[in-house]
Parts: sequence; C-alpha cells; structure tokens
Amino acid sequence: MAPPSHPWNLSPSEAIALQKELAARVICRGTPENVKTVAGVDVSFGGEMARAAAVVLGFPDLEVTDHAVVTRPVTFPYIPGLFTFREGPVAVAAIEQLAKRPDLIIFDGQGLAHPRRLGIASHMGLLLDLPTIGCAKTRLCGTFDPPGPEKGSWSPLIHRGEVIGAAVRTRTNVRPVFVSPGHLLDLPSAIRFVLACCRKYRLPETTRQADHVAGGGGIRDPSAGPRTPSGRPRP
Repeated sequence: MAPPSHPWNLSPSEAIALQKELAARVICRGTPENVKTVAGVDVSFGGEMARAAAVVLGFPDLEVTDHAVVTRPVTFPYIPGLFTFREGPVAVAAIEQLAKRPDLIIFDGQGLAHPRRLGIASHMGLLLDLPTIGCAKTRLCGTFDPPGPEKGSWSPLIHRGEVIGAAVRTRTNVRPVFVSPGHLLDLPSAIRFVLACCRKYRLPETTRQADHVAGGGGIRDPSAGPRTPSGRPRP
C-alpha cells in the first residue's frame, strides 16, 4: 500500500477525522533490521514562524552525520491532540532536505500513545513510510505504575484496556520518558532503540541534537550537560 498524502490546511474537525482514518493504517509490529542511521526531529516556534531541525546520527555510535534546518510560517493553531498539524509540514520539509533517508526516526512526542492512536511519530511514519518511535517527556494519555529505579526498567502505559506504550527509565533514579511505537515496529523494539540512543542523559541523543539545532545552537557536544526541557506535551 502506498504511503498516504493529504493537505495540511484542515479544520480541527477535519484533522480529527483524518487521524481516525489514518490510525487504522499504522503498523505496530516487527522490528527494523540493519539500522545504521537514526534521526531526531524537533521544531521550535517563534511568533508566527516554525523552525524544524532533522539530525541524522550513525547507529550505534551516535555520531552526527547529517542535518537540515527549514523555517516556515505556522499554519495551524495549538490544539492538544492535533499538534502534528502544527509541526508536521515543517518537520517533513526538514527530513526531505537530508542527503539520505534515515533508517529510523525518533520523534520528541507520541506515537501510538495518543487518544486516537495517531501521535506525531505514527503520523509521520505513515507519510514517510519509515520506522518511527515516539519518545515523549510527558504523558498524553493512559495510566502506568512507576518503573523500577534502574536504567532500563519500564512499565506498560495502558489506555482503555490497551497497552499503548511504556514508561521507561533511561537513567537510574531519574523520571521516566514515555515511549511508544510510531510505525513499522513493536513496543519492545521501540524501547530497545530508545535505550540504545540514551548515553548519559534522560533524553535520547537524537532528541538532544535536534532540539539544539532547532533552537539555533548548532550540533551539540555529546559531552555537554542537558538543557532544561520545556515539559510541554508533544502529542
């Protein structure tokens, strides 16, 4: 089946209807093989403009190999649960500027862990026909028991009786992140890739690098300390 395409200039009600339609096409099973590059994508906003950065890292060494930055006008309001329609157009544009398509993309937001099962990672995975993962700082929906304190511990995130992701401890005794499959992989694979991309810090190196570039800071020194996250939900 060919990847879907759609306009971005939709009303909120049209966007919700599209999410429900696209969610039925998401594939959350299997695991990507021969992953040699992973990418992170982040978007920053200033006034009426959005700046997206896509950064590619080698895997498993996590050395930056490519990046692209695109700035475009904001065309959709901030509405919880519909953030993809605000961030998606400029994010896709940045990814398309990369020299080569990455093998896997980790988004700073949700995948399956979304009320309509179509967070930004799932939506972008469908459009790009790439394996994607959502790794969010905050929970959008669902309940969970705190995972164990050690790095690598995780507990299922459950919504309406369905496991939609996991609360994952990426550093010992540090609050968890919320990992969910986006497209073309299962939850255990999503957790494994996120942990492999977390070295010294709570957030994966893909997110740290993309966040720094989107904010205008250039490629981040992996030995530098973490920036203070905004904590804003990224549906």
